[in-house]
Amino acid sequence: MATSIYSDAPEKKYASLISQAHRKKYAQFFTPFKIAEFMASWIVGDRSHLKILDPAVGLGIFIRAAHKIDKHLQFIGYDIDAAVLGEAKKLFSHHGINAELSIKDYLFNDWQNKYDGIISNPPYLKFQDFKNRVDALQEFQSRLGIKLSGFSNIYTLFLIKSLCQLNWNGKAAYVIPSEFLNADYGKNVKAFLLKNRMLRYVFIFDFKKNVFENALTTASIFLFSNDDKNEEVKFINISQLKELEAISFNKKLIGSSIKGKTIHYDLIKPDIKWRRYYQESVAEKYNNLVPFTHYAKVSRGIATGANDYFTFDDEKIKLFSLPSKFLLPCICKSNQVKDTIFTWDNFHYLKNHGHKVYLFDAQTADNEAVKSYLALGEKLEIHKKYLTRHRTPWYAIENRLPAPIWVGVFNRNGLKFIRNEANIQNLTAFHCIYVNLFSQNKLELFFSYLLTDIAKKIFSDNRREYGGGLEKFEPNDLNKSYVLNLEVINSAIKKIILERYNKYRLSVINGQPDNCLLEELNHIFLKLLQK
Repeated sequence: MATSIYSDAPEKKYASLISQAHRKKYAQFFTPFKIAEFMASWIVGDRSHLKILDPAVGLGIFIRAAHKIDKHLQFIGYDIDAAVLGEAKKLFSHHGINAELSIKDYLFNDWQNKYDGIISNPPYLKFQDFKNRVDALQEFQSRLGIKLSGFSNIYTLFLIKSLCQLNWNGKAAYVIPSEFLNADYGKNVKAFLLKNRMLRYVFIFDFKKNVFENALTTASIFLFSNDDKNEEVKFINISQLKELEAISFNKKLIGSSIKGKTIHYDLIKPDIKWRRYYQESVAEKYNNLVPFTHYAKVSRGIATGANDYFTFDDEKIKLFSLPSKFLLPCICKSNQVKDTIFTWDNFHYLKNHGHKVYLFDAQTADNEAVKSYLALGEKLEIHKKYLTRHRTPWYAIENRLPAPIWVGVFNRNGLKFIRNEANIQNLTAFHCIYVNLFSQNKLELFFSYLLTDIAKKIFSDNRREYGGGLEKFEPNDLNKSYVLNLEVINSAIKKIILERYNKYRLSVINGQPDNCLLEELNHIFLKLLQK
């Protein structure tokens, strides 16, 4: 039976024949045909004789979806993978699709042409993994005057370039992660979108579900139109694909029939997380909140640039005969911390079970064993790695005090806060929370609050979302969050809170955490927050 081009079948067949390593190299994550159809309906609508571009064509699922609507369209496509482009050419030739496909990098080509429609699922690739990143940044700055962050994902470059290539009354549709809407690097991209005013709709899929197989990323559909209807943007949350199927763009059946939140362009700000435009703010529901920085500041953990080299277990210490003064007790991986209280007993358990729990700190190179180990590092070219080559000397570790509280970077079930009673260092598996000098006497009270569900719920306003329900918090995401104003707690309530906390602490240390005590704490803090 012949493979239907109006389905996911060609992509599934290709994935079964081409290795995952090859597809990962080219950042290939194929769009479900139902989504491609929806996006193509926006591009084509009831228009005809269109010239349509797909700048990252792959197997041409968007071209096939548009061809299903109108057999007389002209298509242009680019891709840098000869294997996938060869398969697309065979498909198109066999089914009579008029498409001009080229093996070229769209980011560095085709700046002069304009199109009636542009539709794409661009590659999802961090700039750090993009070998031409410096050239790309310079290209965009020289051509468009846009300075983008080195932390950008290259899909944002595809998007910006495409919007500069739309004809008047042209339309564009992009399926990309929504991550940049709530990330620091997305500020300039959002500023660009607000300046050109082509964005009309943003469809945000439930981040707990993966739209793309084998890709741990959020998914959103952005629809653009280069016309004079540029007063507002509509944000729509999508939990199931069938919700898209109910929307039609033919004969202008759009607008009020699509449920969502409509925001006027003048009210949208580029320097804030856009989550507030499509999700209800938790913090706004509560009273007695102050900025997190009123009590503490979050910094990332220590970054070594080469963890295997800089971290030690007992066996490795003996092997290299390093004196203890050059080794700092340290948590190196997130799975080394199981509970919310971390003590010296926990540290010694890890140490005695062969975990790497020491950080090499060559304060001076006047010890023979240290000199020998540094020489080994240079032989292994550790000094040439990205972080190490920017340090003087290359083996210098950040000089900082241990943080009294740690917080997990990634999570699926709410933030994980840990009281560092062992007073040891930590690597980037955790962020560091340093309580300010004026709040030292409130440390346990503050930590009691951080443990509660209501605290984590309020923090969620500032989370970054990835596919499969994975959440991430960067230090500034927490620094810009809100916490309970501890000054509203009277002495009687404070005494009750600390009693509950101390009982909970002992239950954790004894290996039997009493979550009923956490529920009691949550209830107390919730009452203090309620309006």
